[in-house]
Amino acid sequence: MDNLMLQALRGETTRRRPLWIMRQAGRYLPEYRELRSKYGFSELVRSAELATEITLMPLKRFPFDAAIVFADIMSPIASMGVEFDFDPGPVVFSPVRTASQIDALRQPTRPEIAPEVATALRNLRAALPAETALLGFCGAPWTLAAYLIEGRGAKDFPQLRRFAAEHPELLNVLLGKLTEVMTDYLLAQHEAGADAVQVFDSWAGLLSQHQWRKIIRPHLLRMLQRLGEAGVPRIVFLQNAPHLVDCYAELPAEVIATDWRVDLAALQRRYPDKAVQGNLDPAVLLGGPEVTRASARLLLEQVATRAHIVNLGHGILPNTPLESVHALVELVHDEVDANS
Repeated sequence: MDNLMLQALRGETTRRRPLWIMRQAGRYLPEYRELRSKYGFSELVRSAELATEITLMPLKRFPFDAAIVFADIMSPIASMGVEFDFDPGPVVFSPVRTASQIDALRQPTRPEIAPEVATALRNLRAALPAETALLGFCGAPWTLAAYLIEGRGAKDFPQLRRFAAEHPELLNVLLGKLTEVMTDYLLAQHEAGADAVQVFDSWAGLLSQHQWRKIIRPHLLRMLQRLGEAGVPRIVFLQNAPHLVDCYAELPAEVIATDWRVDLAALQRRYPDKAVQGNLDPAVLLGGPEVTRASARLLLEQVATRAHIVNLGHGILPNTPLESVHALVELVHDEVDANS
């Protein structure tokens, strides 16, 4: 059986819009917090069994149209020989800033890249009904390079930007290595049961459009082309980069996903052959069910039904009331589709 996510992703008219939420398996769920009290985050993401359990948690509460495998964007980096931990975000023990360090990065075989994620995906595909899409994901090469070079999350990533200016050739080599590994990682996820994959580019907005075209575009283009050649449906998400939205919309991906800063309806009109995803502000849900309904209703009124995947404009916040999520689900499910 086909599912709403894949239909919308292909630009088909659906009986209603599909809905899933970024970070839907996470800290806003009391059952996740209970499990988190027993295990460190590293333990959770490195265990296929725990990742499977966590991925299924939100589906037991809410009839989302997709599950996204519980993992971290850093999960595949371990296979390249990089040591890191979480505090709470990624912390790289030895930031990668020299030619010798970049040269020493392993180019793992496909089965070596975060095998626990592939195992979790196989478990999930067996557990999920056919009408629920299963999503894989990875961090974009530039976003991963940000953590490798900076060493951890930082405001505006000054070491990353300095490195890009001082060592453009080395950065290009690093991005090339990350591109090959992330592409193989997504192909492995698709082979393990992921119906589609999402590429998160969280820090592209640090660059100007000119810099983006020179530094990032060639690597993203290679990744997305290889995935397309393998028949893998692609979602590209960018955050806090409204000046780059058209650049990303021109890439070979079926879906363009944005944060709440972007006029999704206008984007949809400019690129009628693309599906769009998003983009309700996650902070809206903090206001409770009535505020959530009002904002979500406005989004649905503005964005055309066809090829619109409803989601938040970023990950759901930890203190989000469950009642707000229920309200969002009910509103989307109750929408009257003029085409039905």
